[in-house]
Amino acid sequence: MTFGEKVITFSSSLKLKARLPKNIRVMNPFAENPKALEISSAFYRKYYNDQKKRKLILGINPGRLGAGVTGVPFTDTKRLKGSCQLEFTGKQTHEPSSVFVYEVIEAYGGVNAFYDQVYISSVCPLGFVIQDEKGKEKNYNYYDSKALTEAVKPFIIQSIQRQIAFGIHTDKCYCLGSGKNFKFLNDLNKEQQFFGEVIPLEHPRFVMQYKSKTKDEYIEKYLRLLR
Repeated sequence: MTFGEKVITFSSSLKLKARLPKNIRVMNPFAENPKALEISSAFYRKYYNDQKKRKLILGINPGRLGAGVTGVPFTDTKRLKGSCQLEFTGKQTHEPSSVFVYEVIEAYGGVNAFYDQVYISSVCPLGFVIQDEKGKEKNYNYYDSKALTEAVKPFIIQSIQRQIAFGIHTDKCYCLGSGKNFKFLNDLNKEQQFFGEVIPLEHPRFVMQYKSKTKDEYIEKYLRLLR
């Protein structure tokens, strides 16, 4: 089985069996959005149609406008069509994090060179939303409440173990988010011994929102650490 087929099998089988805190629900793009599995399958068959080992980058958890629509972490519909040359019909999405990641990918040598060596996923491969008093939902991270973190920790451990089995270099793991995401993953790694070390990288959204004037410096940092 190719690396890509392993990812597709993993994505299509994701299920979270845990009692979540009040007003928080799991967001499973592959169950809620039929197109997500179709689109992501085309992506992984295009760029991961081999059995090569890859470096692992772990973000936080899927967001509604990126992986929540396309099924591919940090890939909104604009980058899917423009950079990856994959067709998409439906609601068009623009995610600032995706913009930054694809600037890194371009600087790395383009999508073929990058995905030939790197696999991007999330600490928690399913996302979450929280409902406010008016019934409106917004993105929620696995670490935003202690109760949620504890509820999903077994699922996170199992998910990382399953993905390492795809063919992942375990000497290093790269963590997007140098704050809470890194602290959780680094502590978990000390406990579980998944990787030799966890290397923190500033989260793409942080760079785009607060450091856009110096984003070239962050792109260079990504390239220096990933190569």
